Amino acid sequence: MKYQTVLTDKVQCEICPRKCRLSEGQRGFCYVRKNENGNIVLETYGYNTGLAIDPIEKKPLYHFYPSSKVLSFGTLGCNMGCLFCQNWQTTKVKYPINQCDRISPEQIVQTAKKYGCKSVAFTYNDPVIFFEYAIDTAKLCRREGIKTVAVTSGYINLEPAKEFFNLMDAANIDLKGFSEQFYQRNCMAHLEPVLDTIKYAVNETNCHVELTTLIIEGENDSYIEEECNWILNNLGDSVPVHFSAFFPKYKYSNKLPTKFETLVKAYNIARNMGLKYVYTGNLSSVETSTTYCKNCASPLIIRNGYNIKENNIKDGCCKYCKIKVDGYL
Repeated sequence: MKYQTVLTDKVQCEICPRKCRLSEGQRGFCYVRKNENGNIVLETYGYNTGLAIDPIEKKPLYHFYPSSKVLSFGTLGCNMGCLFCQNWQTTKVKYPINQCDRISPEQIVQTAKKYGCKSVAFTYNDPVIFFEYAIDTAKLCRREGIKTVAVTSGYINLEPAKEFFNLMDAANIDLKGFSEQFYQRNCMAHLEPVLDTIKYAVNETNCHVELTTLIIEGENDSYIEEECNWILNNLGDSVPVHFSAFFPKYKYSNKLPTKFETLVKAYNIARNMGLKYVYTGNLSSVETSTTYCKNCASPLIIRNGYNIKENNIKDGCCKYCKIKVDGYL
């Protein structure tokens, strides 16, 4: 088994920075990776919590084959401890795994082909923890000409990240806030490994990357300038960034939902600092959902929610000034 270290009486999982040391029969923080007969096994391999066909914009990915269909699926568990989890029913509830539906990687690929989906998305819970299931599915997708998409928090160690992101055609990585204190208090995790993952995926692979920050007022909305500055210095100005609205859920059910004005403030900060592709999510307007040319500022893809009203990109270029637009458009 790759990505494990056998110790005297335990096995250490090497998939993510938690490096859980598990005794025989013990599960990791994620709940789905378990020491079984001296090896780490993925108990959710082949199990899923439901398939859905989505527009690719829902992931959210705005620069990856706009308006194409994506087959989305996930499993159970998570290696993050987010108090504000928006999918807590599947990531936090520890009900019997065998109550989930079963579908093999081969069946996922065939389903995607049957319904004309350009890509398959590993989403709903973090594919880092169902690593083997995602990898096997991604390999089959690649053979069949189907693109692969990861929606992830990026909490993964470098060696498995190399295998993972080199099999992904696109990823939306959650940058949950730009504060170590925020990550420790609200996610039971650390910021630096996530930043390392983002830098690796953007700078060292061919994977198309977009970032999302879920804005929670009073928690992570005061670090937008620091986040944008880091993006500019480490990734450049052309990585798409989505600022999404939080809705009260899980341990944060008593918090207020994010106001649109707060998202617009983050949007304006990012644009004014020089980021070329900035969007708002969950709450949006045509203005804050539109892709603008980074050269001439013309509106290129005009969106109303996930629906495209107008597309002014021709052969991957702005039809007005002819400059190449970043992404797969």
